[in-house]
Amino acid sequence: MNQLTPIKTAFALCMLLTSLTLSAQAQTEFPNKPIKWVVGYSTGGPTDVIARIVAQDVTQTLGQAIVIENRLGANGNIATESVAQAPADGYTLLVNTLALNVNAILAQGRVKYDPVKDFSPITLAVALPQYLIVGYNSRYKSLADLVQKAKTQPEAVSYGSSGNGGSAHLAAALLESRTQTKMLHVPFKGNAPAMTEVMAGRVDFMFYPMIGVVEHEAQKQIRILAVTTPKRYSDTPHVPTMAESGFPGFEEYVGPVGFVAPAGTPQAILDKLSNAIRASLTKPSVEQKLRQLGSVVVASTPSEYKQWLREDHARWSQLIKSADIKDQP
Repeated sequence: MNQLTPIKTAFALCMLLTSLTLSAQAQTEFPNKPIKWVVGYSTGGPTDVIARIVAQDVTQTLGQAIVIENRLGANGNIATESVAQAPADGYTLLVNTLALNVNAILAQGRVKYDPVKDFSPITLAVALPQYLIVGYNSRYKSLADLVQKAKTQPEAVSYGSSGNGGSAHLAAALLESRTQTKMLHVPFKGNAPAMTEVMAGRVDFMFYPMIGVVEHEAQKQIRILAVTTPKRYSDTPHVPTMAESGFPGFEEYVGPVGFVAPAGTPQAILDKLSNAIRASLTKPSVEQKLRQLGSVVVASTPSEYKQWLREDHARWSQLIKSADIKDQP
């Protein structure tokens, strides 16, 4: 036996213990500098506003500044890929939407990340249910009227969206799938211009996030035919759910706003971030602001969010395949 072997072994063990000690110390001290939350959409959009509301409170909890970085492009892909490649130290997080899963499915082989392998879930912060809306003077007085027309005349019924693969597009594609109809998809560069065309009657309907819809209804610009919440929403008790309208399951296909970190982030750091964000979400003042944006607080644990993301990936994969949705319209 080499006489140096015991010395080498002792040295290796010492280095390992030192490394573990430093790692544990870093996790205990986390955070000791500002944390960056990357948003793949423009300033002032729903995801950005939600992130900033939560960040303001979490900053106080963690004692470090939360910096929002808007990295636009490719329907969130640029932001997502940048976080996937970031150090797994808890200082760079992605504020993710359904694009995390959907983009990877639609552009399989072209996006530079795997939604399961490349990220560590932190929390599903809020869900964004949608209303199914038509113009105020629309001939469709109920969802049944709209579906009946689509059944009798393929592509006679049109629907708007904020773009291919977005939440409005996918919700309408799900309706097509469930009703075995073919409708006409009319994509726009954002929800607002799509709603304008629905109001004008040039597009028949669309699924729209709940923010601001009640005001448009009060002004007799639109009518709400259904909502994708599990139960009737308290702000619009007169509006039936999709399930009540004969189409259960829509409540599972929600738009998430959550937080994920690069894969390999230590569990202690994930837990600390999750606890801070979830504590913020459940504060009445924060929850009220989020509710005004049409969002429903979920505040899941890392393990709960991990399971939810896996199930969500399976849901969208099945729909995108069955509806033959492509990367480009």
